[in-house]
Amino acid sequence: MFEAAELGLTVSKEEYQARVPALRADLLQVQRELLPASFPVIIVLAGVDGAGKSETVNLLHEWMDPRWLVTHAFGEPSDEEAERPEYWRYWRTLPPRGRVGLFLSSWYSRPVLDRAYRRDGARRFEERLARIAEFEKCLADDGALILKFWMHLGEAAQKKRLKKLENDPLTRWRVTKLQWKHWRMYARFVEAAERAIERTSTGQAPWRIVEGLDERYRSLTVTTLIRDAIRSALGNLKAKAALPPAPTRARSRETRGAAAEARGRRDGAPNTESYPTVLARLDVSKRVDKESYPQLLEKWQGVLNRLHRRAHDEGVSTVLVFEGWDASGKGGVIRRVTAALDARAYQVIPIGAPTDEERAHHYLWRFWRHLSRAGRVTIFDRSWYGRVLVERVEGLASTDEWMRAYSEINQFEAQLVEHGIVLLKFWMHVTKDEQLRRFRERARLSYKRWKLTKEDWRNREKWADYERAVDEMVARTSTRRAPWTLVEGNDKAYTRIKVLRTICDRLGEALA
Repeated sequence: MFEAAELGLTVSKEEYQARVPALRADLLQVQRELLPASFPVIIVLAGVDGAGKSETVNLLHEWMDPRWLVTHAFGEPSDEEAERPEYWRYWRTLPPRGRVGLFLSSWYSRPVLDRAYRRDGARRFEERLARIAEFEKCLADDGALILKFWMHLGEAAQKKRLKKLENDPLTRWRVTKLQWKHWRMYARFVEAAERAIERTSTGQAPWRIVEGLDERYRSLTVTTLIRDAIRSALGNLKAKAALPPAPTRARSRETRGAAAEARGRRDGAPNTESYPTVLARLDVSKRVDKESYPQLLEKWQGVLNRLHRRAHDEGVSTVLVFEGWDASGKGGVIRRVTAALDARAYQVIPIGAPTDEERAHHYLWRFWRHLSRAGRVTIFDRSWYGRVLVERVEGLASTDEWMRAYSEINQFEAQLVEHGIVLLKFWMHVTKDEQLRRFRERARLSYKRWKLTKEDWRNREKWADYERAVDEMVARTSTRRAPWTLVEGNDKAYTRIKVLRTICDRLGEALA
């Protein structure tokens, strides 16, 4: 694989000087055109020690506008990073749309190192490469332009390069004993790197192998490839924008919401189209009698408090996800859960429409960044499932976007569970009649009226559509690692006790 990058290719000083001015101007131009674009550029620079990775990053900062570049280099995880899933630190540093991110010692470094040092066997190495491929596909499917460069030197050339740096007083500091150790392990590193490139070079995120022997050749090759790739992506975007727009809906959301509210108040009749779903099989008649409820609530809150304190001491994190119908009791359940927790060790994340900053990233970005440190509890009131629920039903995501979200969500949750996080997902279910009763009660009570919006009434029009979406969501994302708990919600007391008991059971199993 690397033979083509050991040919000793060079560029003369005259040719280099002749080509640089126009190339620099082109890079600045495509960078300016990129700023309003709907995709980020992710540039991964990897390769053998001494092949010019750092020099290339410095060159890009010199030739491009550094205000719109961000560089990240990852060493050993900090305490803060080690307490979260491995990819947390990569997700949170992804560039927003319209910007360029440069990554040194990226998500490839640790798997290649661990394989070269024989800390990972072949099977574990393949699993980690598969995770990388999934990660990059997730980003590329969302529109990211991913450019990956492997800077290569042959074994003899690397030795010569390290000696040259070592003999220069100005660059001697850059050569370490570890780099010489790695040179002596050259064959192992090349073997691991070759497999990594073979496994993760895809049509969406291909590797470019660049010979690093001659600085001028390396610089022109990398910068030309970056320019051409961004220019091509911008051209594709313009071509797509020139296509005829999709037909718009006849009525605005506000108009539809007001009409639904009027109908709901008039006859209480939402869409009655039937569909045999998993929710229809729930026994919503389940109750907890009023006399038993206070004692059961105190019991399970007490159990949760003890388990929570133990989990905090042992560094076991918990993520709770609450989804459900409007007025299904999510807020009341969350308040009963948090009443049993130490306020310093949990956070409740209410999820609404994304901010401008969040819209500038992949939709999962805002959820990755909210993950807490070890031993804490993170509670999501609505969650990443909005992509396959409200965004699907309301047409806010394309069919391709919400269809691929099932696998993206499963991959995300698998990483949480593999890290040791206790993940629980609850769907709070009420019947249409019970929801209507609660809506009307909210409308009557001044201290609850603020909870009721035109959106709530409008959503009742699409009950059947949402029920289908929930059914498919459960079927596709209720996995062995992260199963859904469907909660019968017509009786609030029963709902709260079931959720508390389920959390205690799962947390107790994790701490056993």
